[in-house]
Amino acid sequence: MRMTDIAFGITEWDGVEPVHHSGDAGHAMWRTRTFGPEDNPVRVRMVEYSPGYEADHWCEKGHILLCLEGEMDTVLADGRAFKMKPGTSYQVADGAEPHRSSSVGGAKLFIVD
Repeated sequence: MRMTDIAFGITEWDGVEPVHHSGDAGHAMWRTRTFGPEDNPVRVRMVEYSPGYEADHWCEKGHILLCLEGEMDTVLADGRAFKMKPGTSYQVADGAEPHRSSSVGGAKLFIVD
């Protein structure tokens, strides 16, 4: 990720309209901002998983993800599993390791991709 053409700015996340994304179970609410040029944008998201959330796909997009609240489980396609708790982050490159997330009790995440 190369971050270019992004002026200093502040985001009040409560003022960013949430978008509902259904999972196989539960849902995710994304508050998304996109920065930089169209040919190399940086997407920044505040994401909340409902209790019982299960992603509806294997994700191959690279992310840097920080768990802010709650807990989230991430499983990689090779079977490895990780529990994300507040203050825990992960990073993965585009196309590197397909991953899928779920949350029993709900979670709040900060994601950059």
